[in-house]
Amino acid sequence: MKRCLLVVACLALGGLGTYLGQSLLQGQGPGPGPAAAIPKELTSYRDVVKKVLPAVVSIESQSKSGRLPAGRADDMALPGAVRPFLDVPRAAREEPPSRVGFGSGFIISARGVVVTNNHVVEGADQVVVQLKDGRKFTSSKIHTDPKTDLAIVQLDAAQNLPTLAFGDSSEMEIGDRVLAVGAPFGLTGTVTHGIVSSKGRSLRMNMYEDFLQTDAAINPGNSGGPLVNLEGKVIGINAAIKSRSGGFQGIGLAIASNLGKTIVAGLLKDGVVRRGYLGVGIRDVDDEVARELGLKDAKGVQVTRLYPRAPGARQAILKGSTVKGITLEVREARGGKKKVILRDEE
Repeated sequence: MKRCLLVVACLALGGLGTYLGQSLLQGQGPGPGPAAAIPKELTSYRDVVKKVLPAVVSIESQSKSGRLPAGRADDMALPGAVRPFLDVPRAAREEPPSRVGFGSGFIISARGVVVTNNHVVEGADQVVVQLKDGRKFTSSKIHTDPKTDLAIVQLDAAQNLPTLAFGDSSEMEIGDRVLAVGAPFGLTGTVTHGIVSSKGRSLRMNMYEDFLQTDAAINPGNSGGPLVNLEGKVIGINAAIKSRSGGFQGIGLAIASNLGKTIVAGLLKDGVVRRGYLGVGIRDVDDEVARELGLKDAKGVQVTRLYPRAPGARQAILKGSTVKGITLEVREARGGKKKVILRDEE
């Protein structure tokens, strides 16, 4: 009787062990069926990488004079809080050769439109763009927007090139997984992975900014390369790192794709980005200014300067006007002059 009970106990423990083993080891080896498999994106990014890599390029910037733009070499080499990832050859700081920079980019049109950073191609007379399959294109058709640190390069005689599509950066959430692709230190076709660490970063590097922060490893040479989601869509353009050493420290910054799409569309259409502006200098309306103007509250800004021939001057916005919103209100001011006040609609 005792022997029978011992056998039953052993069988029960064996069954429990088998159950626990299968539960804990799902996805670690052959399982009993489809239910035991871990989703593929958790075990490998291979399918995304195969889709993305062919459309990522390396870019070598060249100048006939061999001169670097002001501030392009020495200050980039010094430790600092935030810097673009431009890979400037050491020789360029001493006796500048024709090569003035190196970075990455990605193709968005089968007929040869490459997106990259302005600081990758800044000061270049021409660039050499190399694809993963070894093809090279030389182009001098470079259009830039320094205010967002974005640029495009148009390739001549290019057809049927692999492309990447822009995704919607606003749909990305903190914690979403991403891949950074580029050529850090000249190592083309490098892929690293991480997550979106933060959104909406503004670091006062450029006039217009919207950065995604990521912990994907990115280094000098990654500039202009894509930050992609697991669908293989570009949700950011790698642009800078926050680092004390000058290398990867877990804080990478990519220009949000929704900003990038707008800028690229303008560069493709006109070769430059045309923006609306007032052409005025302003200051915040504080309590003292609000009392002087007879305003109920201290909100908005006051016009302190008008730039000649700017839209603000042409539309008769006067110095001293208070800008609060989009509804115009004309007031009589001291000396018989009129003030145009833009007020919030209520």
